[in-house]
Amino acid sequence: MIKLRTEEEISLLRENAQMVSKTLAEVGRHIAPGITTKELDVIAEKYIRGMGAEPGFLGYGGFPYTLCISVNDTVVHGFPSDYKLKEGDIVSVDCGTRYRGYYGDSAYTFAVGRISEEDRALLEATKTSLYRGIGKAVPGGRVGDIGDAVQSYVESLGYSVVRELVGHGIGANMHESPEVPNYGRKGHGVKLREGMVICIEPMVNAGVKDVYLADNGWGVLTADGRKSAHFELTVAIRRPVPEVLSTFEYIEKNQQ
Repeated sequence: MIKLRTEEEISLLRENAQMVSKTLAEVGRHIAPGITTKELDVIAEKYIRGMGAEPGFLGYGGFPYTLCISVNDTVVHGFPSDYKLKEGDIVSVDCGTRYRGYYGDSAYTFAVGRISEEDRALLEATKTSLYRGIGKAVPGGRVGDIGDAVQSYVESLGYSVVRELVGHGIGANMHESPEVPNYGRKGHGVKLREGMVICIEPMVNAGVKDVYLADNGWGVLTADGRKSAHFELTVAIRRPVPEVLSTFEYIEKNQQ
């Protein structure tokens, strides 16, 4: 069942979204060659609890960490580990919070030190496709409009869209209806209504769209070993334009 949120619920989701956004920025401040992804996870948990919230991912469906940290050819759901980030890596950090009975969820792919122009182009294309998808998140539109906006843009640049994983509704549960694929056809899929709150999260591969599951049953990797990028924002369906509840502002202010 798809839920339409009250103003009070949207306010709580906005609070969570802002907490997640600030946590990602705090993690981003520490991303540099030599730090382990497990150290980043500890930083995030401490920061979230310091705001009076709980890590939304920790224990969710059995996931054992605060962050999903996915390096290079890992698309999503990577486990924090003793791996030390290296110059030229790209690292997707996906973060969730739980506060006052509601969830927050956002993701950003960071450059570790200086990265190649090829990798920078992948990050920019993925982020741009997210904003193109958000532009279609309007009352009366369809979920397929969002997917088409993402897919048509990245495929025009020679990239591919992961099919096995999708965006989602969010509320008192981390994952709610509707599913929000990053591919689709205009005018198809669930109708968007004012009051819906969804997470739009393009997962874009430099090479083929195919992926496989890691031995740990969580991590998802590209089939050809090429890199993947992932960006996610939480969006309330509003008139006349969507309200983006989370933000990359805090992250990108630190990068200046």
